[in-house]
Parts: sequence; structure tokens; C-alpha cells
Amino acid sequence: MDKVRTGRRYRANRLAGEYDVLIIGSGIGGLVNAALLSLLGKKVCVLEQHYTAGGYTHAYEREGFEWDVGVHYIGDVHRPESRLRRIFDVVSEGRLQWAEMDPVYDRIILGDHEYDLKAGTENFIAELIWHFPEEEEAIRRYVALVRETSYKSSQFFAGQAMPRPLAGVYGKTRGVLLGKQFRQTTREVLESLTDNQQLIAVLTGQWGDYGLPPAESSFVMHALVAKHYLAGGAYPVGGASAMARSIIPTIQKAGGEVFTYAEVTQILLERDRAVGVVMADGTEIRAPAIVSNAGILPTVNSLLPDTVRSRFQLHSDDRIRLSSAHLCLYAGFHGSPQSLGMDTTNLWIYPDADHEGNVARYLSDPDNNPFPLVYISFPSAKDPQWSERYPDKSTVEIVTVTNPEWFARWQDTTWQQRGDDYEAKKAHLSRKLLAILFQRMPQLESALAFYELSTPLSTRFYQRNVQGEIYGLDHFPERFDHPGLHPKTPLKNLYLTGADVVTAGVGGAVMGGLMTTSVMLGPRKAKDMMKLLKEWAPG
Repeated sequence: MDKVRTGRRYRANRLAGEYDVLIIGSGIGGLVNAALLSLLGKKVCVLEQHYTAGGYTHAYEREGFEWDVGVHYIGDVHRPESRLRRIFDVVSEGRLQWAEMDPVYDRIILGDHEYDLKAGTENFIAELIWHFPEEEEAIRRYVALVRETSYKSSQFFAGQAMPRPLAGVYGKTRGVLLGKQFRQTTREVLESLTDNQQLIAVLTGQWGDYGLPPAESSFVMHALVAKHYLAGGAYPVGGASAMARSIIPTIQKAGGEVFTYAEVTQILLERDRAVGVVMADGTEIRAPAIVSNAGILPTVNSLLPDTVRSRFQLHSDDRIRLSSAHLCLYAGFHGSPQSLGMDTTNLWIYPDADHEGNVARYLSDPDNNPFPLVYISFPSAKDPQWSERYPDKSTVEIVTVTNPEWFARWQDTTWQQRGDDYEAKKAHLSRKLLAILFQRMPQLESALAFYELSTPLSTRFYQRNVQGEIYGLDHFPERFDHPGLHPKTPLKNLYLTGADVVTAGVGGAVMGGLMTTSVMLGPRKAKDMMKLLKEWAPG
């Protein structure tokens, strides 16, 4: 029995009459958008081309093991009073539960030096001061600036909930209203606080959560991630697939549905107005509103006709750039997490403190340079229900960055039929990643039962993105000035949602779903949504 697939398989005869809204893609932004609209009386149909719903929040099962593909940990949701937790409680109607991770949620490893990031602001500060006593003032200023930037980010992104014309005006003025850090890179901001490069490397040790090293990333993006985890991390009880599984009933209760194997090939337009979609089987489904959660570039370049693409202002624009691609090794082991010595702490492993230099050297010569970043997660240790589903088994995920061009020669081949040379390349990379894991945890080597490597081609095949990018668009400062990254598109009744509307990560995509819902409802009806979020209570 498949324990992780969610959604209902699409068949044209399963469509239930007319829908108020069609949503392309079942990533968490689309599911939040669908659930909020459903709770407000809309009948919503979500169309997912994959075999399971959830986007990067889905899980997959192979050889009797289960892994998440993107939900490695989430911040704030273990605090009932947090905004993100409240949204999840509402859209899942209380069905989604969370397990808090160990107090050390991330361990930053720079060569031979290790630094723990501890849950709780004062614990976080105290641990860093223990390592860097001469930098106490810089550490406290950093945490204060992260908190301030995160708090002000609601003002920064306020335009995403405004009507498109007003949002354009607001976007030009917000730089005057907010601090200069909102237009700076992470490195620029941190080097204004300290010249201790080891400390900067530790503070930016989570840069893999958004895909850009500190000299390139927006400090806004960095601050949102750092603040997101200050209170610690959590994991969905029942595994990553519990997220979609707990939200879908909210959509179904209002007469809607989440269909899988439901590939959309075209967005139907009539006089610059979105009126429906065309499915891969030729079926046309019409609705008064269409939302794409597929990402702005796949939407514009693959689902819309050439005649309207220029309206989105995407071509030859240096504010639009695809995010990094990744490799992920999914490994399964004989033995329970406890017996194998696994805990919930994530490992971030770097050659040394030179994040930018390590990336540049690796991308220029991968055979003779170490991986610039290796992230190791232990999902089976994070889920308290794991042993009920998979007794005496454990799983690990090992992630690193890569260049999609290194896999371009196989891009026109079929999944699981890419040839011996492709399999040999995967085997070589798998061995290198496993060696890093076994160096840290040698007891796992003899327990290894199964492993499988995901490349940018795998990501592209399952997620239907452009080149296997994991975070949609890159999060550098100029990205946030692009007028096209707004829930309302230039075409009437066509909307965008998900990470490209706000920021990367589960939290960013959730807020994208919230912003899109607000824009679709309009200022007056959006108050009903806010009231729903404010007044919801269990039972």
C-alpha cells in the first residue's frame, strides 16, 4: 500500500460541473490558496501533473523507505501563536500536527570547526558568544537587525496584497520607508557589523535554504530564514505528505478537488482574459478565475501564447534569474533512528569559511574541488510516527548544489532510460556524498540498504520547471524590484501564487498563497479571510 500519495487521479468524467477557480499546480502555495478560497465558499479545482499532490512538500516511497523532497524542517509552526502556524491550522482545520525538533536545529561545520544554532533567541546568542566572545556586540546587533528586517518585511511585501497598479507605485516608494538593508546583499550587511569572516560564515551557514551565497543573496531573504528558525525547527507529524493530506479535505468539503496526473498544456484566453485551461487529453475546463502555481517562467513560456508574453516583461531582464539546481541522495538504512544514533539536528558541512570561493572553485572544476555545501537531514528521526509506518528502518537525505548544464547532454532522454553513462555519473556522485555521511557517522555504512540520487533532470521531470531549479527565481536584491512578480498578472482573471510571488521555502510559498487569495478577493472580501484567520479555533 502506498503510504504517501495524495490527491485523486484525474479523469475527465470525474470533473464535478462548474468550478469557481482553477489552480495549476498543487505546491503548498496553491493548496493554501485553494483551501482559503474553499473556506470562503468557492469551489476550487487543483490540477497537478505529478502522481501525487504537494509540490516540493510531497514525499516519495521506494524499496520500503520514505523521504521528503523539500520539507526538511520548518520554523515557527511549533509555536501555536505564530502567524504561519495559524495559517496551517486554518487551511487544515486543525488536522496538521507538528513535532518540535531538538534544541540544536542546525549544526554549521566549517572544516574542522563546528557551531550549533540553538532554539530560542537568547540561547542562539549565548552559543555564538561562547565561540566568539570578542564579537558579542556584533552578534547582538545582527540578531536585532534580523528581527527588525523580518518584522518590517510585511511592509516590504505589502504591495503583493494590493491591486497591481497600486502595488507598482508602492514598490517605487518602499525603499524610502524601510532601512537600507532591504536593498543590500547579505554580505554587505554583515560586513557592516563585523570583519570576522569566520563569524560571518557561521551566521550565513543556512544559505542553502535559499540557494545563494552571502555576496549574492538579498539580506531580506536571509533575515527571513534566520528569523524563521530562531525559535527552533519542526517537522510534520506523519511525514511531509501529511501537509497535502491534511489540507485536501478542506478543498473537497466545499465541492472542490485536487486531481493528480492532471497535466495542463495551455491556459485558454479570450480577448486577454483567462477563461480556462486545456488538459493533455484535450479536455477544456473553464472557470471565472485561473491561478498558476507553476512558477512565472513555466507559466509564461509554456502555458501562454507567444502573443502575450511581452506583457510580463520577463525577457532580457536581469532581475529575473533561475535559482540553483541541486543533487539529493536519498538513502535508506536497516535499523531504527535511535539504534543508529540519529537525531533531528541538520548538518551543514562546508570546506571552510569561504562560501563564495568554494562555490566558484567547485563550479569551475568539480573533479578537483570539494562540494561547496553538503546538507544532511534525518527525516526518520524527525517524525514521531515514523516507527509505526517503517519499523526498524531509517532514512537520510544528503543535498548539495550543482550546475544543470553538467546534465544537459541527457535532457532529452526519458526518466529511468537515460543510459549507462548517466547512471555511471550518478553512481560516482552518490559515492562521494555517501563518503561525507560515513565520515561523520561511520556506524551507518554497514546498515546501508538502498540509495538513489536525484539530479536536476529528476527535478525537471517531476516538477516541470525550466532546468531543475529548486527555489524558482533567485533571491538577489534586484529580484524584488520586478513589477511582474505580483499575484495579479497583466491578463484579466489570471493570477500567480507560490514562491515566485513572495520568497522561497514553505513559509514563503504559504504567504504567496495568502497574498494571492487576498488579491483575488479584493480589499472588502479579503477582510473575511483575515477574520477567518483571526477567529479560527480548534473544534
